[in-house]
Amino acid sequence: MKKLAILLGGAVVLAACQTAAPPPPPPPVDLSNPLMAPGFLAQAGSGSQFEIQSSQLALQVSQNAAVRSFASLLIADHRRLMQAAAAAAASAGITPPPPVLLPQQQAALDQLRLAGAGPSFDMAFRQAQIDAHQQALSLMQNYATSGDVPALRVAAGQAVPTIQMHLQQAQILAVAPPPPPPPLMPPGGERGERG
Repeated sequence: MKKLAILLGGAVVLAACQTAAPPPPPPPVDLSNPLMAPGFLAQAGSGSQFEIQSSQLALQVSQNAAVRSFASLLIADHRRLMQAAAAAAASAGITPPPPVLLPQQQAALDQLRLAGAGPSFDMAFRQAQIDAHQQALSLMQNYATSGDVPALRVAAGQAVPTIQMHLQQAQILAVAPPPPPPPLMPPGGERGERG
């Protein structure tokens, strides 16, 4: 009995000396939830990066003055929107993630790079801007009404008119369709050959 009491006493002393288990790690940040600040900032940053990078590509590839002018506007406005979102996040004590392209925007940029040059690129650029601005408008409007951080809700609401204007300009952007392919030559003959 005496040994049992000593063993139990030792076990109680050892249990008291042990520290509590460390707290569980915080849940991973859900970048897919656009109504929570991390997801909103990641998606908004990716969208703006797509606008900037696709517009820089347009300035390198397109000869269309309307496309080049629109691309310059997009670069300036989306840089400004990114700065406003970063300032709003900082005012709320949030460090925004570095703006990187998420897979969807990376795929869209890769597709645009494959569009070639001339009218083919201009048509692809126009459609890419329509698609991207429809997504950005939805993101901003939803976060402005239902987002979790008040300062970011204000920034999202302030971005809406700019995004709407970009969408309208993309929809009316003057681009010519690519020329039709040349007609196929009949087998064994040349055009203009008389029989």
